[in-house]
Amino acid sequence: MQLLHRGDVGPAVSEIRNVLVTLGLLPPNGHAGPIMYDASVEHAVRAFQQQRGLITDGVVGPATYRALTDAKWRLGDRSLAYFVSRPISGDDVFALQERLLELGYDAGRPDGIFGRQTEHALRSFQREYALNSDGICGPATLRSLKQLAPQVRGGRPVYLREQEKVRRAGPKLRGKRIVIDPGHGGSDRGAVVNGVAEADLAWDFARRLEGRMVATGMEALIARGPNSCPPDADRAAFANEAGADLFLSLHVDSNRSPQGQGVATFHFGTGNGTTSNVGEALAGFLQREIVARTGMLDCRTHPKGWEVLRWTKMPAVRVEAGYLSNPEDHARLLDPGFRDIVAEAVLVAVKRLYLLGEDDQPTGTFTFDDLLRYELARAEGA
Repeated sequence: MQLLHRGDVGPAVSEIRNVLVTLGLLPPNGHAGPIMYDASVEHAVRAFQQQRGLITDGVVGPATYRALTDAKWRLGDRSLAYFVSRPISGDDVFALQERLLELGYDAGRPDGIFGRQTEHALRSFQREYALNSDGICGPATLRSLKQLAPQVRGGRPVYLREQEKVRRAGPKLRGKRIVIDPGHGGSDRGAVVNGVAEADLAWDFARRLEGRMVATGMEALIARGPNSCPPDADRAAFANEAGADLFLSLHVDSNRSPQGQGVATFHFGTGNGTTSNVGEALAGFLQREIVARTGMLDCRTHPKGWEVLRWTKMPAVRVEAGYLSNPEDHARLLDPGFRDIVAEAVLVAVKRLYLLGEDDQPTGTFTFDDLLRYELARAEGA
């Protein structure tokens, strides 16, 4: 779709403004004539993006447009069902998933997309409450859900299942399947400063991490080739179809100000309180390990509703390992030794996640050789 920003006019701007009015982010339009994407619309878009964990640039691109479209739906506005070729998405689907999870039906991660697992959970609910088990959330099913809702509310069991899966996986890295997602690629170079492209650095990070993971017995899968740039939906689908245990997205950043620098890590989380506990824990391990080993500015961890984090069915994180636009970070990123350190830090962070606090060492002290010895000892003791 065409990007919408300040100064634009037309039907698409009217549509965006109407949604923002419905959401209470803009007052109703009180004058005749064409609707313009003015400062008030831009401010409202920024507020919406902030609420949804999107990049707050005030521009309506594909991700913001989809989020606005999803936000206008409330549970009961339409019938919901699973369509293989074109899955329904929206805040009403999110509300349905939350309701089913509260009632003990495993609808998977509440991502606002009506997929096969949501349909299975809905059919189970319908069967147990003597409804027509057609997998469609229509008026009768909605009435039953609303009648039960006041008695059973709160809690996020899907994330307890996530934590339990990590616990059952055990501390060994061998056999864990990790999808490594180097950002951008192909004709999409990402941030480019002085001829250095984010896509190339992300690919280099991915290959260094892949080699270390394979050496410890892990199965490392890279989500794209060196000269391709699949959309986020395809990257997430690749990880989902592979049955990955974790999803690691690797990026570097840039900023108009050369003062912008440091490392930040992101995990799945939305403005309505939903967050992946395991993703948040892994983001914390990654952030602390990279900062401790490199001395980079700590830009902390943040929940985001970015599509590649939302559409993956496993814990997912995104690392922004420095700013190409900052002279100090730029020099670091060009150093192969620095990229080795970051790759080791990511590997150690994954190990810490599965150790669950047992046989652990202080932040920044675990080495690649330590991991190899640990894995060998575990294999011999098995």
